[in-house]
Amino acid sequence: MDVFGVFHRRIAALLADIIASKRLPADLDFRRFVVEPPRDWSHGDLACNVAMVFAREAKVHFANPRQLAVEIAARLAEDPDVAQAEVAGPGFINIRLKPSVFADVLRAVLAEGPNFGRGALEAESPINVEYVSVNPTGPLHVGHGRGAVFGDALSNLLAFSGRAVTREYYINDAGAQVDILARSAFRRYREALGEEIGPIPEGLYPGDYLKAVGTALAERHGRDLLSKEEAEWLPIVRSFAIDAMMEMIRGDLGALNIRHEVFFSERSLTTPKNGADAVQKAIEHLRQKGLIYQGRLAPPKGQTIEDWEDREQTLFRSTAFGDDVDRPLMKSDGSYTYFASDIAYHESKFHRGFKTMIDVWGADHAGYRKRLQAAVAAITDGQGSLDIKLCQLVKLMREGEIVKMSKRSGDFVTLREIVDEVGVDAVRFIMLFRKNDAPLDFDLAKVIEQSKDNPVFYVQYAHARGSSVMRQALAALPDLALDRASLAAAPLDLLADHGEAALLKFIAQFPRIVESASLAHEPHRIAFYLHELASAFHAHWNKGKDQPQLRFVNETRPDLTSARVALVAALTTVIASGLAILGVSAPAEMR
Repeated sequence: MDVFGVFHRRIAALLADIIASKRLPADLDFRRFVVEPPRDWSHGDLACNVAMVFAREAKVHFANPRQLAVEIAARLAEDPDVAQAEVAGPGFINIRLKPSVFADVLRAVLAEGPNFGRGALEAESPINVEYVSVNPTGPLHVGHGRGAVFGDALSNLLAFSGRAVTREYYINDAGAQVDILARSAFRRYREALGEEIGPIPEGLYPGDYLKAVGTALAERHGRDLLSKEEAEWLPIVRSFAIDAMMEMIRGDLGALNIRHEVFFSERSLTTPKNGADAVQKAIEHLRQKGLIYQGRLAPPKGQTIEDWEDREQTLFRSTAFGDDVDRPLMKSDGSYTYFASDIAYHESKFHRGFKTMIDVWGADHAGYRKRLQAAVAAITDGQGSLDIKLCQLVKLMREGEIVKMSKRSGDFVTLREIVDEVGVDAVRFIMLFRKNDAPLDFDLAKVIEQSKDNPVFYVQYAHARGSSVMRQALAALPDLALDRASLAAAPLDLLADHGEAALLKFIAQFPRIVESASLAHEPHRIAFYLHELASAFHAHWNKGKDQPQLRFVNETRPDLTSARVALVAALTTVIASGLAILGVSAPAEMR
């Protein structure tokens, strides 16, 4: 039961009546107005901006927005669920609901359990979420972890809201970086055969993780590769090393409970099929639309354009779709640019049925956003959309001091080391307890503190504390029925304290939070909401220390206890659902 959605529909019905009376135009987009929690709870339970949003359309028949708001508020006051509807300022509507509405919400949570707040399957096309997609040249580091957690939580959120989601990893297995990987692995192969290789030259990957790859190569090929020229051994070692790196990356992701359904190979795009490869076909597709031409790019002014060359080249008219300059698709050596491959890759997504695409990138790729969105608009004739979410850098610290590099990786701290030290729950929650495009300080000491200053502990402790209420109630009142059906039948009108009412209002917000977070592609909103809900619960719990009449379990009042346990059961259900979206566990006990 989404209270905000219910009243949005009721207000839309009132608007429809005014439209029928010819006092508002018929083409109003009801999605433009919102029903939301008021900024100040003393103003009521719901706030609506409908009159302000449609002020321009209403001015023919209404003197001002407030006049329209007064009419809508008067009609709302007749609603059996409304205690009061008032107009504030120039035309905002504040609505106070009857307590029975929130009792109904609580019963809905108990009836639906973990499905409360879950969206119904929509008729829209499925969504492709591509995340991580790092070069397969080594283990993941903590920065990769932020994009991995964000993408996975976003996928969970979209699925919970009712969307069909495919989680995809783009394997960058073409280009110079995998040749460097192969040469680095070959050096470790020689080392595994007993050769003294000396210091790792600059430009090769120095991490110890490649020693295992070298050993495995030696076990499979013996000394055979030593007698081959580089042109012969390079593709053999490259393929072997990429497979080994992807197995390592899958293991790193598995440690965070992240699993992709699709692993898409970049190299497959340049493998000819029926006489042409996918990149060539994508370029020809754009050429047929008149979007490819031979030309020269003007020199960059005041900024570096990394793919600028002073020569005639094959260009895509990305400026026709909002980009700053047209973009080259072929290098001077005749090979494709990364951008050309990315066009073909996203065209493949569209052909696989994904009109809605979300890419999760590191912040260093921000300048690449416009051109790829332009390409998706062009290659799909405007039918496809691409949302690019950027994840800012993570500064790894321990008690305020920057953590030094890892010996295993050679130049960074691996994600697996972080997970092994602080646990998957701490990594996932803290990565999501900040908007993805804001820098993040990750302090290894603070994220495992058992204090209210540690948000993951604070939220998980709220769930554990709620679970303890159920155990205490059963111990104090062995005959008390704690199944959901019995709790739903409890006298919920007894939940009259201000703190209890506040918790009910917070619980009622969950469906709306899920919907808004899903539409905005912002899973951090779930983390923020859970922290606020936990804070309200802990605050009410602490009041019970000084005011025994507010405690959840009262041995002399089974009726009141059952009502309060029903409230706690609903609260823990919502916390567990929210944590599940984030990929974080909801413990029943914490030690």
